[in-house]
Amino acid sequence: MELNSYIDHTNLSPTATFDDIISLCEQAKKYKFYSVCVNPFWVNIAKQYLKDSDVLVACVIGFPLGANNTKIKIAESKLAKEDGADELDLVMNQGLFKMKEYDKVREEIDMICDASNLPVKVIVETSQLSQEEIIKACEIINCSKAKFIKTSTGFIGEGAKIEDVKLMKKHIANGKFIKASGGIRDKETMVKFIEAGAERIGTSAGIKILEQDKNKVL
Repeated sequence: MELNSYIDHTNLSPTATFDDIISLCEQAKKYKFYSVCVNPFWVNIAKQYLKDSDVLVACVIGFPLGANNTKIKIAESKLAKEDGADELDLVMNQGLFKMKEYDKVREEIDMICDASNLPVKVIVETSQLSQEEIIKACEIINCSKAKFIKTSTGFIGEGAKIEDVKLMKKHIANGKFIKASGGIRDKETMVKFIEAGAERIGTSAGIKILEQDKNKVL
């Protein structure tokens, strides 16, 4: 199992500096991570520093609360694409979801997908959802144009849980995938998430994880 190929190497800190983002990109190139995941401000910089590599650039949208006006999310997604983003990690509107406005939640997701024409991972913030709500979120993603359902922002609640990913795996369909993110900081935990059904892992501890893996690819 080549763990590096699962990792979205992440720095979403509000205090991240230019040097921090360049370091993130250099690390991603060295360890051949799948992508870097950054805030919108840093997309263009990351793209420039990764242009001669196979590492993709993922950008968060509506981060971390998901409560932005839909028009703002659309504009943010279009600008992210113009700046060089290859994928988007979109925070679902939790308020609409809790109000059971499921069609509106799906419509917003589809508008972001259409506006950007990029693969979209929808962050549903599993720590704030019941099991029944996680199943409903899977159903919404199944009917949407999004490519992934993603567990967490890492900014709210407990982050990813193995049992939540297992539950998602039972209910996600239509060629959709699962990204686990939030609190994954060691090899043993990462492997458990992959075995549970996650096809992508969001973490800021990718280097630490690979250094625990004797079969890492450098």
